[in-house]
Amino acid sequence: MLKFYFNGSPNPTKVALFLEESGMPYEPMPIDPRRGQQFDAAFLKINPNAKVPAIVDGEATVFDSNAILLYLADKSGKFLPANNPTQRGELLSWLMFVATGVGPFSGQAVHFKHFAPEKLAYANERYQFEAMRHFGIVNDRLATRKYMLGDTYTIVDMALWSWARMIPFIVGEDAWAKLPHLKRHHDEIAARPAATRAIALKDKFTFKTDMDAEAKKNMFRHIKAA
Repeated sequence: MLKFYFNGSPNPTKVALFLEESGMPYEPMPIDPRRGQQFDAAFLKINPNAKVPAIVDGEATVFDSNAILLYLADKSGKFLPANNPTQRGELLSWLMFVATGVGPFSGQAVHFKHFAPEKLAYANERYQFEAMRHFGIVNDRLATRKYMLGDTYTIVDMALWSWARMIPFIVGEDAWAKLPHLKRHHDEIAARPAATRAIALKDKFTFKTDMDAEAKKNMFRHIKAA
């Protein structure tokens, strides 16, 4: 059975959504980053980058959330657009837009807004601006179509939803007013039973919630390295 290494953060949640939507059987394998479990030798053999999510599917090991989505979609034939060059090009372009833009800028926006030991105005302003700029691009696209690739619900929508659901924490509650089309998209996916199950998966396990000295040591290793 496929083993799914995860926690409750956005990147694992998009994979959890696919697994729940597809009905693909899997064994959840919790990895608690605040306890440093991502640095265990056994997990580093699966993902040397010490990040979740990752999957082990028989002889195949895949890490990076968007690579996993593409792998699972290709394997199952589910949540993909029509198989032609035009649609495949759009799928890859927007999936990578989330992978290299929405996700990283949102993550840095969260770090400098909520967790950086020094409040650096320039860094905070830059990542808040870039996170909102990326969300604005997908909001504009969703103004003229139901889903990111038109009328078909795909892995691109799953990847985007996992970050969009964190918008109040990333850039503030008032951001939704500027992103009505993305809000509509988010709400529709959030109402799906599979999304409810994906979000609730973490609640079946005990994850450390305190951002204490142990958690900071494991989450922000660059501080110790410096």
